[in-house]
Amino acid sequence: MENLVIEGSPKTPTIKFNPEEGKLLIQGRSIPENSIDFYKPLVDALEEYAGNVKESTKVDIVLEYFNTSSSKCILDVFKKLERINEAGGGVAINWHYEEDDEDMLEAGEDYQAIINIPFKMVEIEEE
Repeated sequence: MENLVIEGSPKTPTIKFNPEEGKLLIQGRSIPENSIDFYKPLVDALEEYAGNVKESTKVDIVLEYFNTSSSKCILDVFKKLERINEAGGGVAINWHYEEDDEDMLEAGEDYQAIINIPFKMVEIEEE
């Protein structure tokens, strides 16, 4: 299985998925024109990965902002990860947020309440 790398832009996050190492990073802003089209390659890659999971899968979400349509797609990604976790993929999600960003903290807590995966809130100190 090949790595998935989508370079970020002012409207889309950087996505790096390394199935060999079981690592996924989503970082930046997520306000794409069409969220479903943007996240489809990642959802498809996770679907393929689910058939051959590593014993641990580390997920880092480092978003500074995302819109409503992105939040649905992120939930779809988390649901794929939930299935991978149930299949023995040992998924752990690290939700990064800036120390003063209550909205991103609450968004992470909302996902944490919905998804049955170990979720860790990671505070980033502002520079």
